[in-house]
Amino acid sequence: MNNRYEEVWKNCLQLIENNISPSSFNTWFRPIVPLRLEQNMLTIQVPSNFFYEYLEEHYIDLLRQVIRKELGNNAKLEYRIASEVSVAKPKNSEKNVKIRSSVASQKIHFDAQLNPEYTFTNFVEGECNRLARTAGATVALNPGKTAFNPLLIYGDSGLGKTHLAHAIGLETIERFPEKNVLYVTADKFQTQFSEATRNNSRNDFMHFYQTIDVLIIDDVQDFAGKEKTQETFFHIFNHLHQSGRQLILTTDTLPADMNGLNKRLLSRFKWGLSAELLTPTYETRLSILKQKIENDEIELSKEVIDFIASQQMSVRELEGVLISLFAQASLNHKEINLQLCKLLINKLINQNQKEYNFHSIRNIVCSHLNISPEVLISNSRKKEIVQARQITMYFSKNLTGLSCAEIGEHFGGKNHATVLYACRIVGNLLETDKNFRGNILEIEKKIRSVNA
Repeated sequence: MNNRYEEVWKNCLQLIENNISPSSFNTWFRPIVPLRLEQNMLTIQVPSNFFYEYLEEHYIDLLRQVIRKELGNNAKLEYRIASEVSVAKPKNSEKNVKIRSSVASQKIHFDAQLNPEYTFTNFVEGECNRLARTAGATVALNPGKTAFNPLLIYGDSGLGKTHLAHAIGLETIERFPEKNVLYVTADKFQTQFSEATRNNSRNDFMHFYQTIDVLIIDDVQDFAGKEKTQETFFHIFNHLHQSGRQLILTTDTLPADMNGLNKRLLSRFKWGLSAELLTPTYETRLSILKQKIENDEIELSKEVIDFIASQQMSVRELEGVLISLFAQASLNHKEINLQLCKLLINKLINQNQKEYNFHSIRNIVCSHLNISPEVLISNSRKKEIVQARQITMYFSKNLTGLSCAEIGEHFGGKNHATVLYACRIVGNLLETDKNFRGNILEIEKKIRSVNA
């Protein structure tokens, strides 16, 4: 029987389903595709190498048991890694590229709001992002039906959260063109909600979002302090989740560390999987550089590539260095050599660290606000002290090379989420409070004049 392998695998799945939880079954076994059965060897296709390794580590005994039950004691199981949910760039496959492009244009242009350049193909995998990437690929195979719902991707700015979120959306559209997929930033969601409130069309707003099959919300930390928006999103979240729809969220920190979000909403963020993106290692940075250079058909010496990869940079900073390097070389007719590369990186990445330091910024802020620097590390919740603390954190984050965690250490061990929250508060006030903005500009002028 030509399709006996499908029947065998179907019987295996029935046995497996009776022995593990529904969420584990949907996550780790539904995405598997049987390929063939030759003699007593069953070949199955899994989405990624990480998927294969997880099965081997956690379910090998169960798999061995069910396969032998179906095919006898000499049964064997062979794995094939899928040509990957767009992981490998298709070679000599014009037809595939055209199909992918046409499907994307039908959905993206009208409602998905996805960037067609942010694919899995262009997302370089490494130790820093493997869990998040694999979880994303699994979601795209079976949206709303895995244990990864919601899938929350978190990490510092510039590490690829938005790229990965778009990639999941694009892959979902290609596999399930009938599904409604939507990408929206938390800030845009807030704007739409405000407009709906002014126009007395909240019901229409809610109904629209409740029809989405895969909802991607970028930068959910921006909901902080917006109680009515949070309440509305809470109800949308519940409706989608209970209806088996997929939610994908990105944020700069874990839910447990988020400030300004209500507990009911935070508890739902923890229902699925929280996957962190870390700063890429040297090997991953090298792979990213090689891919971008290949895609742009630009030649760089191995010496230059190795030097750039050796710098501790985010993905966004790597891209910025390459763009600036190529611009300098073409506009000024300079050769892209190691000397030019060092000068540019020194200017783009290290300049702030050399020009500004935390203590100088703290002293200038406190002097301007007539506050003693020592009280910033106290537990005082007086408004003027809290604001001075937030302003100092804001300038430290924007004018030094210190990480959020390092800045927090200067304030008695505050965590990085507290620093990020302070920066958002200052940023919001800059946009809405004219007097505050003038005060901040005066402080910044003093900081820059001291370090000029």
